Amino acid sequence: MRYAVLLLALVATSAHAEEITKEWAQWAGSPVKNNTPVGENIPTEWNIGEFDPRTGEWDASTAENVLWAARLGSQSYGNCVVADGRAYLGTNNGAGWLKRYPDAVDLGCLLCFDIKDGRFLWQHSSEKLKTGRVHDWPLQGICCAPLIEGKRAWFVTSRGEVRCLDTEGFYDGENDGPYKDETVAAEDEADVIWVLDMMRDLGISQHNMCSCSVTAEGDMLFVNTSNGVDEAHKNLPAPEAPSFICVDKNSGKVLWTDNTPGANVLHGQWSSPAYAVLGGKEQVLFGGGDGYLYSFEAKTGKQLWKFDCNPKESFYTVSGEATRNHLIATPVVYEGMVYISVGEDPEHGEGVGHMWCIDPTKSGDVSPELAFNSKDPNTPIAHKRLQAVVPAEGDLVRPNPNSAAVWHYSEEDFDGDGEVAFEETMHRTCGTVAIKDGVLYCADFSGLFHCLDAKTGKRHWVYDMLAASWGSPCVVDGKVYVGDEDGDVAIFNHSADPKVAMKDDGGEMVPAHGEINMGNSVYSTPIVADNVLYISNRTHLFAIKQGAKPAEAGAAAGGE
Repeated sequence: MRYAVLLLALVATSAHAEEITKEWAQWAGSPVKNNTPVGENIPTEWNIGEFDPRTGEWDASTAENVLWAARLGSQSYGNCVVADGRAYLGTNNGAGWLKRYPDAVDLGCLLCFDIKDGRFLWQHSSEKLKTGRVHDWPLQGICCAPLIEGKRAWFVTSRGEVRCLDTEGFYDGENDGPYKDETVAAEDEADVIWVLDMMRDLGISQHNMCSCSVTAEGDMLFVNTSNGVDEAHKNLPAPEAPSFICVDKNSGKVLWTDNTPGANVLHGQWSSPAYAVLGGKEQVLFGGGDGYLYSFEAKTGKQLWKFDCNPKESFYTVSGEATRNHLIATPVVYEGMVYISVGEDPEHGEGVGHMWCIDPTKSGDVSPELAFNSKDPNTPIAHKRLQAVVPAEGDLVRPNPNSAAVWHYSEEDFDGDGEVAFEETMHRTCGTVAIKDGVLYCADFSGLFHCLDAKTGKRHWVYDMLAASWGSPCVVDGKVYVGDEDGDVAIFNHSADPKVAMKDDGGEMVPAHGEINMGNSVYSTPIVADNVLYISNRTHLFAIKQGAKPAEAGAAAGGE
């Protein structure tokens, strides 16, 4: 009996060994980009209530474990961050929060809410570029997450700007600067500190939109510029413009730039950077539009290594037939290794993908393969944009003795039946991996949710969500949460054992805690801050808390 009591005490002590995550102030919580906050008593059951289809007003009478619901736009792809009593999320102007911008006006919006009750505080508005969809796709809004530190917020607008805002807005009665050109200085408007216009000042030409969730180390702010192809998808209007930049976060001054992908960008560049000290070096990691993952010395921009995430004979076309991909997911750092998966614009369809574990301590070209040509078989050839190795032109592939690949996960006949089934394939993904206790999770765009061993890449289990997944998993409180395009949030137990992660439902394995529908598509990633679960669907942000009663000042109705 005494042993049992002691064991229970040890379990309880272990559960409290990690400090509760109070804030989640950037995409994936920290520069290493691993979406694994610490929380307790996070709900596995909730009901979002009802919404008036005409007004959007929230009827909370049937809501369960929902503290508040805040109205977003009509399409929301940005991920929520929470800091200093506020929640921030990128969307479009479907809510029409500001009187000067009715909901019929298309904007990119960064919204700020009070986390106590979901009350709307202020909005940053990015008017659409006159050049149209090639640079600023209609109705897509702000698709990235801001970084919050102290009273400052940094984010990338759909117009190709890096902006620094005062999180207090104009509630503090001050127009902070040096930027003083706000059209309206009202409390519900954003207070801009500085602006770096990457199109004007750096010559970039983003494809469809800019979308990068920035990260920082000290005064260094790291940004992927989204430089990409033209509307015909054939040419790069600005091949000399930088793809990756480092900016002084206090002033907006550019500290260094790099345009390594150059004219080899396949489509766009919408990945977000990560930062970590790896192998004794401060490294910032950028996913390139050419399908390479790049590492740079954080302070100087000197390239440390590059890793081609695609087979050399893979090829690129603007269709689902392409086998070469670029990178949309964010690299994740875990126990000294780097994890990344390839992806593509969802409009270009599904396809075979690749997931990699990379040793970041090597230097130079650390790709798994090198490309050569038979005319000079001892000298590697330069990378080609659409297909690195074309056998018909005498090109050939050799293993790279300097490869940093620890493991690779793609297609494999796991059941040994002589065929590679749909469920035995890693597909293209927009999502980023999450790793906890050596167990890795990742959702692909084809709707498969993969669970692997982080050290070996061995597959533990795969679950078919039967709907496309655009977001990433959140691992917290012994559970794993992931959303899909049908609006379902699947909730698994955190375990490598499929019999623990899932349960048997009439002969079919399903998530241990089932699936909860959020009313419409969930394109975002769940997060947790101060034991509150935040999930956004296309039109609303929900604050979900065990035992919560809806706050009286809820914000579901939107603007006037």
